[in-house]
Parts: sequence; structure tokens; C-alpha cells
Amino acid sequence: MSTYEIIDELEAGELSVEFEGEDPQLVLEWAIERFSPRLAISAAFQAEDLLMIDMAYKIDPSVKVFSVDTGRLPAETLELVAQLRDHYPGLELELLKPDPDQVSRLVAAKGLDLFKESVENRLLCCNIRKVQPLTRHLDGLDAWVTGLRRDQWATRTNIRKVEIDHDHGGIVKLNPLAELLKDEVWEYLRENDVPLHPLYAKGYTSIGCAPCTRAIKPGETERDGRWWWESNAPKECGMHCSIEHGGFEHELHAIVGKGEFAH
Repeated sequence: MSTYEIIDELEAGELSVEFEGEDPQLVLEWAIERFSPRLAISAAFQAEDLLMIDMAYKIDPSVKVFSVDTGRLPAETLELVAQLRDHYPGLELELLKPDPDQVSRLVAAKGLDLFKESVENRLLCCNIRKVQPLTRHLDGLDAWVTGLRRDQWATRTNIRKVEIDHDHGGIVKLNPLAELLKDEVWEYLRENDVPLHPLYAKGYTSIGCAPCTRAIKPGETERDGRWWWESNAPKECGMHCSIEHGGFEHELHAIVGKGEFAH
């Protein structure tokens, strides 16, 4: 059965209206019942992702979770993965890896820390290390769940709880936490004794690859600790929105090969 037989734009819109104002658990329960086993939670181990894992595990301990190990993650992130596996017995948590040949070609062509030289280079790095592994994994799913919230960043203000993800073959994208505020997320984490990323205690508010993430300074927004050397650039890697930037696609073809880029 294809995704389009499971849900279409009309039903996604109707469901988004229906779920607006409802608790995230209700969306998760519906999604797990409707799409399992071809459903998985995407996690980068931010506070929202940890809430989502805890909530979904309590509904169905066999729920699938995945994350992308880019090869540049902080050691604290990998330590948290081990802690989560202990905290949630039997949790199916898969770490995806980028294609090592693509990474080697990227580094040979542009250098290990290419992302500091231009926004285009940063998007190339994100695409090969994060977006392509995600895309390959989503090819085998009918639906994926994210921890996105509307008040996280300007590019996320219009997300709906149920969407058709046209960037990934038209599968269903679920954002059960879309309405939640930051304080509500942290209240849940405290009340449910959910393991937290250790970098939060050091002033980090958005955690990605080690070279591209820092603690924020007074007066900065939550996402200002990501790619802080860039000016007037999107604080996105391309996993949750399609990003067009100059010769980006041409450069990607040149590095990874045309056949490998098609996905």
C-alpha cells in the first residue's frame, strides 16, 4: 500500500484541525495505531525529542527511534544514547551513519571544517552528513515523528501536527508538540524524570554537531548557538525544510556524484 492510499493532503488538513488544542499523547496514540510498524521518531536528543521518546515509549515500548550520527557529534550526545538505552529497556534506537565514501570525497574536496568557510559549504556538509542518511531511512517508512515546535524558530511557525512531507516522497510527518511552549516541555521532563542532554547544564539550548554548536550568550535566542559565525542565514540544516542556496546543488553533484544525489 502506498502512502497516498494511507493519507492525503485533505485528510492531513482535517486531522490537523481535529488535533489542534489536543494533548500530544493523543496524536502519538493515533499515529502509532495507524502507521506502526512503518513509523519512527526522529531524535537529535534535544529536550523535545527526549519528551517524545518518553511519551511514545509509555504508549508502545516497541516504538522505533532513530538519529543520525554525523561523525562530528559531541561525546556527551553518545553518552546520552547509552543512558537512554538503559533507562528505556528494549528501546529500539538506531543510529544512522552517512555514506563514508561521500564523507571522504567531501573532506578531500573541501576540508574537514569546510562549514566555517561559507553557508553553501555548511549546507553541503549538513546534506551529506545528515540529510542524505535521513532521506535514505525515510524511504522505508510511511510516517515519521518530530519534536518540532512553532516557537522554536521563524521557519517553524506554520508547522501543523499532521503534514504531508513532500521533501521525502510524500510520507506523513507528525509534529505532536507543535503547540507546546518551552516551559511546558521542561515541566514534562522534570515531572517524568527523563534523562537530559548534559550540555543543557552548560548553557546550550540547541545541540547539534560539536563544531557547529555552542552555549548561547545573554540575550541570544535558542538557535543562536548554531552556526553562530553566519550572518543572515537560515538556522536549519535541511532536515526539516528544503533549502535552496546558490550553486549548492551543483556543488553536491560534483562531490558525491549525480547518481548518489538522486533520492
